[in-house]
Amino acid sequence: MSKILSVVNQKGGVGKTTSCINLIAALGKLGKKCLLVDIDPQGNSTSGMGINKREIESSTYDILIGEMRSSQTLVHTSFDYVDVLPSNINLASAEIELVDIPERTMRLRRALAPIREDYDFIFIDCPPSLGLITLNALAASDSILVPIQCEYYALEGLSQLIATVRQVKRLYNPSIEIEGVLLTMYDSRLNLTLQVVEEVKKYFPNKVYKTVVPRNVRLSEAPSFGMPAVYFDRNSKGALAYMELAEEFLKIQGQK
Repeated sequence: MSKILSVVNQKGGVGKTTSCINLIAALGKLGKKCLLVDIDPQGNSTSGMGINKREIESSTYDILIGEMRSSQTLVHTSFDYVDVLPSNINLASAEIELVDIPERTMRLRRALAPIREDYDFIFIDCPPSLGLITLNALAASDSILVPIQCEYYALEGLSQLIATVRQVKRLYNPSIEIEGVLLTMYDSRLNLTLQVVEEVKKYFPNKVYKTVVPRNVRLSEAPSFGMPAVYFDRNSKGALAYMELAEEFLKIQGQK
């Protein structure tokens, strides 16, 4: 059975989608079959995987609201072992529509159940909020991966995220855990970066990945070409960092 992970941080601009796209692509390169579930109405991870979000016939909106099965919405990408459940702007209304649906926090969990056996890992790219859509992701996940940028206010709002995870654990999903914390936008030349690293390690003892993701122009450029950086420029510092992260991630899973 696959492991389902939510990539989540309600703070925007932390490298959440970049991390989701590139870690999945790196794991695919290492032969692991992966599914990316985009539940952000902006659909950035959908377009970052080369899918035109304006042309898709169905999206995760249709899955959450219950009109379509996951298997009908799947898109196979041109990248090794990577499929996508895409998103588009239609998902923006799901937050309101879910309110009146019975067992509204379990919709995604039920939708993924029939296809779970088909993958080694399923990653859910969450919106930068802690609303009903994100609650669906947490209720469906075995664990969460939290990207944190090495900048001022890095830990802002994380206590709220941890409180939400505890609430989900108590009410909907007793097995959910913190998988790991990924430090992004790392610049070892800055004292602030080193201070943030220390703070994050205190806040999340034994959960911070050894691999850090540096500031890298190629990571920013790759999405505009509809490619993960590990394909766009595999020798860039950013791409190499995500390949290293994939190796570390698999080692922790006991698969390396």
